[in-house]
Amino acid sequence: MSAVVTMSDLLTAGVHFGHQTRRWNPKMERFLWGERNGIYIIDLRQTLGLLENAYGYVRDTVAGGGTILFVGTKRQAQHPIQHHANACGMPYVNQRWLGGMLTNFRTIRGRVTKMLEYERMRAVGDFENMPKKEALLHTRELTKLQRNLNGIRNMDKLPDAVFVLDTPKEHIAVAEAVRLKLPVVAVADSNSDPDPISYVIPGNDDAIRSTELLCRVVADAVREGKFMAERSGVSAPAPSERTPEQEARIAAQQAEAQRSAMAEAAAREARIAADQAAKAAAAAAVPDMRTGGGAADPDVADLDAVAEPDAATLEAATVPGSETEVSDDPSR
Repeated sequence: MSAVVTMSDLLTAGVHFGHQTRRWNPKMERFLWGERNGIYIIDLRQTLGLLENAYGYVRDTVAGGGTILFVGTKRQAQHPIQHHANACGMPYVNQRWLGGMLTNFRTIRGRVTKMLEYERMRAVGDFENMPKKEALLHTRELTKLQRNLNGIRNMDKLPDAVFVLDTPKEHIAVAEAVRLKLPVVAVADSNSDPDPISYVIPGNDDAIRSTELLCRVVADAVREGKFMAERSGVSAPAPSERTPEQEARIAAQQAEAQRSAMAEAAAREARIAADQAAKAAAAAAVPDMRTGGGAADPDVADLDAVAEPDAATLEAATVPGSETEVSDDPSR
């Protein structure tokens, strides 16, 4: 263990710094050395011993073919969790803990399967054959699934233990693990509750260097456990591969989906072309009255003739002595 981390490494990374004295959990009092300038100082002698216990447990669990789930969703922990989990080949959650990731694992695994199916559809070009709106909706859903579930894409069963950074923030993950009786290996700061934690690692869970160091120690334990498993002939469970029958069924489903998408696109284009042709025919059937292209309405022509008398009629009506002269004399 001394080759993995030393007291000097812990001091350099700032693992001994806790929270302010007004932000603490009295249950952590036994892990605190004292207080300086309004900040609790964590007892690193206890941290070294408890870190060694956690290291041995993780190593032995992985050596027996177990899986450790890395959990840390706050900004300082996202990169160390993803980097070291990928380095040691373990699943992780670093964006958002979805309620039921452990207690409702079957549903979560169904969403992971949906994500993998979308990735295959995009790889073979099915999205390009869909209408733009449908393809956009599928792309957005795939992006959301990858953001939240990409770290557990190869986790086909519940993990054997959970490693957590910042238990107050990840209290839902801790509660689900405790409910399923899964051991919890967690870094406990001065504001944490150590009771539900199986293997407590007292330390700073806010500083970037501290989280980087502690994640590296757990990842080293995983790598050593895998090395021990290889030497003893116990291999960690690999992700389940599909049988040829399953691959054939998935290929047939993809081909059928591609054919139906192409048929829907062709029907939509034919419907649009028919609508455009009908509109063009209706426009051609309407006469253009401005250019005289149609026959004149006889009723309108008669009205024009009545409304506009000729010049001779108007002249006879206005010349005195004419037969059409209008007179007010009743004797005439």
